[in-house]
Amino acid sequence: MTKQEILDRIKGGLIVSCQALPDEPLHSSYIMSRMAYAAYQGGAVGIRANTAKDIKEIRATVSLPVIGIVKQVYEGCDVYITPTMQEVEALVEVGVEIIAMDATKRPRPDGRMIEEVFPEIRERYPDQLFMADCSCVEEGLQAEQLGFDLLGTTMAGYTPYTKGTKLPDVTMIKALVEQSKKPVIAEGGIWCPEDLKRVLDTGAWAAVVGTAITRPRDITRRYVEAIR
Repeated sequence: MTKQEILDRIKGGLIVSCQALPDEPLHSSYIMSRMAYAAYQGGAVGIRANTAKDIKEIRATVSLPVIGIVKQVYEGCDVYITPTMQEVEALVEVGVEIIAMDATKRPRPDGRMIEEVFPEIRERYPDQLFMADCSCVEEGLQAEQLGFDLLGTTMAGYTPYTKGTKLPDVTMIKALVEQSKKPVIAEGGIWCPEDLKRVLDTGAWAAVVGTAITRPRDITRRYVEAIR
Protein backbone atom coordinates (compact mmCIF):
# COMPACT_ATOMS: atom_id res chain seq x y z
CA MET A 1 0.00 0.00 0.00
CA THR A 2 1.05 3.58 -0.62
CA LYS A 3 1.15 6.10 2.22
CA GLN A 4 -2.15 7.59 1.10
CA GLU A 5 -3.80 4.18 0.80
CA ILE A 6 -2.79 3.41 4.38
CA LEU A 7 -4.18 6.72 5.61
CA ASP A 8 -7.40 6.22 3.63
CA ARG A 9 -7.90 2.77 5.17
CA ILE A 10 -7.90 4.11 8.72
CA LYS A 11 -9.78 7.36 8.10
CA GLY A 12 -12.83 7.84 10.31
CA GLY A 13 -12.37 4.54 12.06
CA LEU A 14 -11.35 2.79 15.25
CA ILE A 15 -7.80 1.56 15.79
CA VAL A 16 -7.52 -0.97 18.61
CA SER A 17 -4.37 -1.06 20.70
CA CYS A 18 -3.39 -4.66 21.46
CA GLN A 19 -0.60 -4.53 24.02
CA ALA A 20 0.35 -6.40 27.17
CA LEU A 21 3.55 -5.71 29.08
CA PRO A 22 5.55 -8.50 30.78
CA ASP A 23 3.85 -7.87 34.15
CA GLU A 24 0.34 -8.19 32.69
CA PRO A 25 -1.75 -11.39 32.65
CA LEU A 26 -2.22 -11.41 28.87
CA HIS A 27 1.44 -10.94 27.99
CA SER A 28 1.81 -13.18 24.94
CA SER A 29 2.33 -12.53 21.24
CA TYR A 30 -0.20 -15.26 20.47
CA ILE A 31 -2.84 -13.69 22.72
CA MET A 32 -2.23 -10.26 21.17
CA SER A 33 -2.72 -11.76 17.72
CA ARG A 34 -6.09 -13.16 18.82
CA MET A 35 -7.00 -9.79 20.34
CA ALA A 36 -6.19 -8.21 16.99
CA TYR A 37 -8.33 -10.77 15.18
CA ALA A 38 -11.24 -10.08 17.53
CA ALA A 39 -10.80 -6.35 16.89
CA TYR A 40 -10.79 -7.01 13.14
CA GLN A 41 -13.99 -9.02 13.39
CA GLY A 42 -15.53 -6.21 15.42
CA GLY A 43 -14.84 -3.66 12.71
CA ALA A 44 -11.52 -2.06 13.67
CA VAL A 45 -9.65 -0.35 10.82
CA GLY A 46 -6.19 -0.74 12.34
CA ILE A 47 -4.13 -2.11 15.21
CA ARG A 48 -1.57 -0.47 17.48
CA ALA A 49 0.97 -2.95 18.82
CA ASN A 50 4.16 -3.12 20.84
CA THR A 51 7.36 -5.04 19.91
CA ALA A 52 8.42 -6.63 16.64
CA LYS A 53 7.50 -10.08 17.99
CA ASP A 54 3.88 -9.14 18.70
CA ILE A 55 3.60 -7.32 15.37
CA LYS A 56 4.81 -10.36 13.42
CA GLU A 57 2.13 -12.52 15.08
CA ILE A 58 -0.55 -9.90 14.48
CA ARG A 59 0.39 -9.39 10.82
CA ALA A 60 0.15 -13.15 10.30
CA THR A 61 -3.40 -13.04 11.63
CA VAL A 62 -4.96 -9.86 10.23
CA SER A 63 -4.28 -7.64 7.23
CA LEU A 64 -5.13 -4.37 8.96
CA PRO A 65 -2.60 -1.49 8.97
CA VAL A 66 -0.48 -1.56 12.12
CA ILE A 67 0.84 1.35 14.17
CA GLY A 68 3.97 -0.15 15.65
CA ILE A 69 5.90 0.89 18.73
CA VAL A 70 8.62 -0.53 20.90
CA LYS A 71 8.34 0.32 24.57
CA GLN A 72 11.90 0.33 25.86
CA VAL A 73 12.94 1.78 29.22
CA TYR A 74 16.40 3.31 29.45
CA GLU A 75 17.84 4.17 32.85
CA GLY A 76 17.46 7.83 33.71
CA CYS A 77 15.17 8.56 30.76
CA ASP A 78 11.41 9.19 30.86
CA VAL A 79 10.94 8.63 27.12
CA TYR A 80 10.09 4.98 26.47
CA ILE A 81 7.96 4.79 23.31
CA THR A 82 10.32 4.01 20.42
CA PRO A 83 13.01 6.17 22.04
CA THR A 84 16.02 5.49 19.79
CA MET A 85 17.02 4.58 16.24
CA GLN A 86 17.47 0.99 17.40
CA GLU A 87 13.74 0.59 18.06
CA VAL A 88 12.87 2.35 14.81
CA GLU A 89 15.09 -0.06 12.87
CA ALA A 90 13.39 -3.07 14.48
CA LEU A 91 9.98 -1.78 13.40
CA VAL A 92 11.13 -0.97 9.86
CA GLU A 93 12.52 -4.50 9.58
CA VAL A 94 9.17 -6.06 10.46
CA GLY A 95 7.49 -3.91 7.81
CA VAL A 96 5.02 -2.05 9.98
CA GLU A 97 2.83 0.49 8.14
CA ILE A 98 3.13 3.30 10.71
CA ILE A 99 5.82 3.82 13.34
CA ALA A 100 4.84 5.82 16.41
CA MET A 101 7.37 7.45 18.67
CA ASP A 102 7.41 9.79 21.65
CA ALA A 103 7.57 13.37 20.36
CA THR A 104 7.36 15.15 23.71
CA LYS A 105 9.76 17.89 24.77
CA ARG A 106 11.82 15.57 26.97
CA PRO A 107 15.37 14.33 26.40
CA ARG A 108 15.96 10.96 24.74
CA PRO A 109 18.29 8.32 26.24
CA ASP A 110 21.30 10.04 24.62
CA GLY A 111 20.25 13.45 25.98
CA ARG A 112 19.09 14.81 22.65
CA MET A 113 15.64 16.23 21.96
CA ILE A 114 13.16 15.07 19.32
CA GLU A 115 14.05 18.01 17.05
CA GLU A 116 17.63 16.74 16.97
CA VAL A 117 16.78 13.06 16.57
CA PHE A 118 13.87 12.90 14.15
CA PRO A 119 15.46 14.67 11.15
CA GLU A 120 18.04 11.87 11.03
CA ILE A 121 15.29 9.23 11.18
CA ARG A 122 13.23 11.02 8.52
CA GLU A 123 16.24 11.21 6.21
CA ARG A 124 17.05 7.53 6.63
CA TYR A 125 13.46 6.37 6.10
CA PRO A 126 11.80 8.90 3.75
CA ASP A 127 9.05 6.51 2.65
CA GLN A 128 7.98 5.37 6.13
CA LEU A 129 4.89 6.80 7.83
CA PHE A 130 5.71 8.20 11.27
CA MET A 131 3.26 9.17 14.01
CA ALA A 132 4.19 11.63 16.76
CA ASP A 133 2.94 10.70 20.24
CA CYS A 134 2.44 14.12 21.81
CA SER A 135 1.16 15.49 25.11
CA CYS A 136 0.20 19.04 24.13
CA VAL A 137 -0.64 21.18 21.12
CA GLU A 138 2.81 22.78 21.02
CA GLU A 139 4.46 19.37 20.62
CA GLY A 140 2.05 18.40 17.87
CA LEU A 141 2.73 21.52 15.85
CA GLN A 142 6.47 21.05 16.29
CA ALA A 143 6.15 17.43 15.13
CA GLU A 144 4.38 18.62 12.00
CA GLN A 145 7.27 20.98 11.24
CA LEU A 146 9.77 18.16 11.83
CA GLY A 147 8.11 16.03 9.17
CA PHE A 148 5.94 13.57 11.09
CA ASP A 149 3.05 12.23 9.00
CA LEU A 150 0.46 11.87 11.76
CA LEU A 151 -0.05 13.65 15.08
CA GLY A 152 -1.29 11.66 18.06
CA THR A 153 -2.54 12.81 21.47
CA THR A 154 -1.19 9.64 23.09
CA MET A 155 0.90 11.31 25.78
CA ALA A 156 -1.65 13.85 27.04
CA GLY A 157 -1.66 13.60 30.82
CA TYR A 158 1.51 11.50 30.90
CA THR A 159 4.12 14.25 31.01
CA PRO A 160 4.83 16.35 34.13
CA TYR A 161 3.54 19.48 32.42
CA THR A 162 0.23 17.86 31.34
CA LYS A 163 -0.45 15.80 34.47
CA GLY A 164 -4.07 16.05 35.58
CA THR A 165 -5.40 16.71 32.08
CA LYS A 166 -8.94 15.46 31.68
CA LEU A 167 -9.03 12.63 29.17
CA PRO A 168 -9.82 12.29 26.39
CA ASP A 169 -8.24 15.68 25.75
CA VAL A 170 -10.85 16.94 23.31
CA THR A 171 -9.46 20.47 23.49
CA MET A 172 -6.03 19.31 22.32
CA ILE A 173 -7.49 17.13 19.59
CA LYS A 174 -9.66 19.94 18.25
CA ALA A 175 -6.80 22.46 18.37
CA LEU A 176 -4.49 20.17 16.39
CA VAL A 177 -7.22 19.48 13.83
CA GLU A 178 -7.74 23.21 13.35
CA GLN A 179 -4.11 24.34 13.46
CA SER A 180 -2.26 21.59 11.60
CA LYS A 181 -2.50 20.08 8.14
CA LYS A 182 -1.59 16.55 9.23
CA PRO A 183 -4.01 13.75 10.16
CA VAL A 184 -4.70 13.82 13.90
CA ILE A 185 -5.05 10.51 15.73
CA ALA A 186 -7.09 10.84 18.93
CA GLU A 187 -5.72 8.60 21.66
CA GLY A 188 -5.85 8.46 25.43
CA GLY A 189 -8.71 8.02 27.89
CA ILE A 190 -11.37 6.91 25.40
CA TRP A 191 -13.42 4.66 27.67
CA CYS A 192 -16.79 4.35 25.94
CA PRO A 193 -18.44 4.63 22.52
CA GLU A 194 -19.67 8.11 23.43
CA ASP A 195 -16.06 9.24 24.01
CA LEU A 196 -15.08 7.79 20.65
CA LYS A 197 -17.84 9.64 18.83
CA ARG A 198 -16.96 12.87 20.63
CA VAL A 199 -13.30 12.80 19.59
CA LEU A 200 -14.08 11.86 16.00
CA ASP A 201 -16.62 14.67 15.81
CA THR A 202 -13.71 17.12 16.25
CA GLY A 203 -12.44 16.12 12.83
CA ALA A 204 -9.79 13.68 14.05
CA TRP A 205 -8.63 11.35 11.28
CA ALA A 206 -9.04 8.23 13.44
CA ALA A 207 -8.97 7.20 17.08
CA VAL A 208 -7.09 4.62 19.13
CA VAL A 209 -8.72 2.72 21.98
CA GLY A 210 -6.67 0.32 24.06
CA THR A 211 -7.30 -0.33 27.74
CA ALA A 212 -11.10 -0.10 27.48
CA ILE A 213 -11.12 -2.98 24.99
CA THR A 214 -8.01 -5.12 25.47
CA ARG A 215 -6.99 -4.91 29.15
CA PRO A 216 -9.50 -6.98 31.17
CA ARG A 217 -7.58 -6.51 34.44
CA ASP A 218 -7.94 -2.72 34.18
CA ILE A 219 -11.55 -2.99 33.05
CA THR A 220 -12.36 -5.22 36.02
CA ARG A 221 -10.70 -2.81 38.44
CA ARG A 222 -12.77 0.03 37.01
CA TYR A 223 -15.98 -1.88 37.74
CA VAL A 224 -14.82 -2.92 41.21
CA GLU A 225 -13.91 0.65 42.13
CA ALA A 226 -17.39 1.76 41.09
CA ILE A 227 -19.05 -0.48 43.70
CA ARG A 228 -16.66 0.14 46.59
